[in-house]
Amino acid sequence: MDVLLVEDDSRISDFLLKGLEEAGYTISLAKSGEEARSLLADFTFDIILMDIMLPGIDGAQLTQLIRYRNNSTPILVISALNSVDDKVKLLDMGADDYLPKPFHFGELLSRIRALIRRSGGLIRQDDDQLSFGSITVDTSLYQVQQNGKDIVLSPTEYKLLVYLLKNKNKVLSRSQILSSVWGINFDSNTNVVDVYISYLRNKLDESGDQVIHTIKGVGYLIKD
Repeated sequence: MDVLLVEDDSRISDFLLKGLEEAGYTISLAKSGEEARSLLADFTFDIILMDIMLPGIDGAQLTQLIRYRNNSTPILVISALNSVDDKVKLLDMGADDYLPKPFHFGELLSRIRALIRRSGGLIRQDDDQLSFGSITVDTSLYQVQQNGKDIVLSPTEYKLLVYLLKNKNKVLSRSQILSSVWGINFDSNTNVVDVYISYLRNKLDESGDQVIHTIKGVGYLIKD
């Protein structure tokens, strides 16, 4: 399941990233309303976890923008603002649930599951099976095969491959990949994406077919 986390406090975002990833979710992090709006323009998510007090576009404005675009992705607001008026305002603007800080992580997971279940996210069969040419990925089993042969990937290699396959036929920039796969904003000069793309190519291109294409000066692409 793909989660968009909108949180500018690095201590909170680091805590949530670690816990949610351990629970099996794939996280994309936005540290401002503008970053979240950009990610939502290019990708789809199963749920959005959002703080209210954000730099630039705040959580309330972002909620309105999302709903104005007829985006029905469930929105769970997580905020230190916990008055009844605050809750009513956000729910009226289109948020689906409101969890005040501080909270118990188990309750957060329970609310996420409930919102995704209500939206139908847990019964989307295509989420369990991804394929491209001779490559198949069963996300329910964390299994990758090529021509029927098991391919052993590290956790990061696996997340990178799944992200590329879920966005097949889209050119993905290094910054998009860093945010969605690693979950934090690295220095733009890092070559970690290129290194892991190389790792994947070494494991997937043994048949002689190029799986991952480089778009010079832009990023990477898996295409039909």
